[in-house]
Amino acid sequence: MRRVAIVLMIATVVGCSSSPPRRHVAQQQSVRPAAAPADPGTVRLTSAIDLTEDSLPPGEDSTGVESDADPNELIAPDSTSADADSREPAMPEPESLPPPVGTPDPEAGSLAEAAKSDPNETLAFDEVIDSVYRAYPLVAAAIQQRGIAAGDRLAAQGNFDLGLNASTENGTVGFYQTHRNRVGLSQPLYQGGEVFAGYRIGRGFFEPWYKERETNDGGEFRAGFAAPLARNRQIDPRRAELWRANVGVQAANPEIQAEVIAYVRQAGYAYWQWVAAGEKARITDRILELAEDRTEGIRRQVEEGLVDPPVLTDNLRLIAERQAARADAQRRLRQAAIELSLYYRTPEGDPLIPGPGRLPRFPEPPAVQEERMNDDVIEAIRQRPEIAVLTFIQQQLQIDLAQAGNESRPNLDAVVSAAQDVGDPATPLNDKGQFELDAALFFDVPVQRRRARGKILATQARISQVNSRRRLVENQIVAEVQAVYAGLEAAFERVHLTRQALEYAEDLARRERRNYELGSTDLLTVALREQFAVEAAEKAVDALLLYFLAQVDYRAALAADQVP
Repeated sequence: MRRVAIVLMIATVVGCSSSPPRRHVAQQQSVRPAAAPADPGTVRLTSAIDLTEDSLPPGEDSTGVESDADPNELIAPDSTSADADSREPAMPEPESLPPPVGTPDPEAGSLAEAAKSDPNETLAFDEVIDSVYRAYPLVAAAIQQRGIAAGDRLAAQGNFDLGLNASTENGTVGFYQTHRNRVGLSQPLYQGGEVFAGYRIGRGFFEPWYKERETNDGGEFRAGFAAPLARNRQIDPRRAELWRANVGVQAANPEIQAEVIAYVRQAGYAYWQWVAAGEKARITDRILELAEDRTEGIRRQVEEGLVDPPVLTDNLRLIAERQAARADAQRRLRQAAIELSLYYRTPEGDPLIPGPGRLPRFPEPPAVQEERMNDDVIEAIRQRPEIAVLTFIQQQLQIDLAQAGNESRPNLDAVVSAAQDVGDPATPLNDKGQFELDAALFFDVPVQRRRARGKILATQARISQVNSRRRLVENQIVAEVQAVYAGLEAAFERVHLTRQALEYAEDLARRERRNYELGSTDLLTVALREQFAVEAAEKAVDALLLYFLAQVDYRAALAADQVP
């Protein structure tokens, strides 16, 4: 029997030497179940690591589902040609920088159409921004600033309302019994002063010293006007309040724009972090698949005595660790989707959590055109709402300064009125029946005028404060645009360097798997190479995330978002 066993072993060795080397991993014998039909709310997570094997037909991955790989994936698919081992990673060609990512497209569909779209259609950045404009509660709250400003202006216009006044005074007990009634109208004028008109009637037995209260039987009609000659001629408290309110209406739009820019930036951050979480989930899904695909082959080799049982145990340990990493990645993805739902909403304003089936891939990052920076600085200073708000504050302070100067002038008013009694004479002399025309001047002034001088000094100081603040804000805007450009350039370079590092790491992992199939290395080395590839892939995702977050900052720095 011993001789028979020796002969069989020799035959086995000879047979193995005349056939191709045995692969340690058999794709056809994978323990993973066949891919289920795609659910509308889910999507198969494609790989950011090597997706191809020698046994796979072109365009398919190990799950048997048609691959959706495209040039924007983190690495190119593995090639099994003879020169695969000598292939060197190539740097992508840079492109020119387009307008800020996600600038609202006037031809884009409505949010209602977006909400009715295919749940498997990838969620675009513009859809999220459109949702912020249309349904984000804080944007709606910010827009109410227009109503507040309009209400303040309407209240200020109330200072010029037509006034109606009336009175009745009756003395029915005593020696002198009188009855006096009056009604009048007064209209303040926008140019200063006011016009007035009225009617009064006085009947009874009047005191001799109050005979002016008496009228003819038909009463007295009176009309006139009051005009300021010094103080309140060019400006008065009523006009100053109205002018400030008018400026407040204009200032509402930049205040709203500042809030919209902040909310769009938050939405952009949430969107790209969700995309990055999806990319990392794909990575964990594929690295788990690689370990699971090896299990059956290793188990068969253990049964045949070709490898020791600890090798299978080590691979099962890898699977458990990668399953845990995948669960954590799925948790992060769900949390990112929930965070995004604060900004992505239905037309009714309800949060809408995007499913994994709507996950897009990172687009190809365009190169930065540094020569545009000076033009962008000028554009940012022109469009940024902070500058506009300070401009309107300056206008309101100029109104306050004019009003303070107005209070330093003497109060000199001219009043002209005309009166005519009608009806039967109240006295035999008919002293009430003649047409009356009165003209008067009224003058007063505070001697020290400290109130006006104090207001002038305080307002001038506030204007100086705003001017200094404006200079600082302009400097900050310039620095912010320059910092954004520096961040974009660094992020763009990091994207391509991390991609290059990923291709190197993936190439090493692919070679190590091939060496393992040939029996010239062990599972520990393969696992290390794959882990290095995973880390490189995650760094590549982080680099892309950093770039597109910088694009969001670029959009905010230029104030690309306008008032809805």
